[in-house]
Amino acid sequence: MTALANYSRVSKSTKYLPVFANTLHAAQTGHGGFPGFINDYYDDEGWWALAWIDVYDLTGEARYLQAASGIFDDMQRGWDTATCGGGVWWSKKTREKNAIENELFLAVAASLANRVKSPEQRAQYLAWAQKEWEWFRDSGMINSQHLVNDGLNASDPAHCTNNGKNTWSYNQGVILGALVELNRAAPNPALRTTAAAIALAAIEHLSDANGVLRETSSAHTGGDVPQFKGIFSRNLMLLDNAFPDRRYQDFARTNARSLWEKDRDAANHFGFWWAGPFDLPDAARQSSALDALIAAVAAQPKQQR
Repeated sequence: MTALANYSRVSKSTKYLPVFANTLHAAQTGHGGFPGFINDYYDDEGWWALAWIDVYDLTGEARYLQAASGIFDDMQRGWDTATCGGGVWWSKKTREKNAIENELFLAVAASLANRVKSPEQRAQYLAWAQKEWEWFRDSGMINSQHLVNDGLNASDPAHCTNNGKNTWSYNQGVILGALVELNRAAPNPALRTTAAAIALAAIEHLSDANGVLRETSSAHTGGDVPQFKGIFSRNLMLLDNAFPDRRYQDFARTNARSLWEKDRDAANHFGFWWAGPFDLPDAARQSSALDALIAAVAAQPKQQR
């Protein structure tokens, strides 16, 4: 959904507008006993909310923003202060606090603050965004290299620590888009500084010698990990749109060129390894590649700030 919305925005295509409308209608039937776009995982809910915000930005139709707002109402119920002093749980069933659901919570709250019409609602969403960012910033998940690790070790709920697990590319990406939205809602130079530090650390530490993005883990199966690099790419371009930097633009073009030349089969399917070789086509790999290609299109030279 997000990739299609971004493609539609960049290409100025209206082809997929019926797809968005149909998905909003058809996907609201209960899945696993849950109505609408709600389920057991707060990160899943956050992805849906951001997707509907993107569609709202594309169409201006209030129903999409209302869908995102309703999802965020449920996400708020995941906030907890008894463990790690704050933050959102990853799941309604398991007791983990990880980076991704909290980055998404921040991104959704700040995005809603920037789009709702009511001053009262705006203040409420902004308060949530600022509370989340203050907690996340001080949680220890951002390590000394300015990379975000996967989550927290909560064996001592009063003194949670960085769990030292993977610095997945998507965890470096979602926080960039979230900080762009928070800075738009409540400008603060420190937000830009932090976002730039994370972006440049990811480019330095998560890329190969040719500047092509890769994961620090060899895991590349399932429907999740293959999407991660695309998520980083699209959020890096959100940062570049707000604060243009030639290094971001060069990175986007380098990665799009590599996957086009080295990670594409004869049918124009894309694989997991953007530096090659092509492995297999699936929906997650195509979505990720589409994000990278769109980012390269969006990465036209801009006036540097």
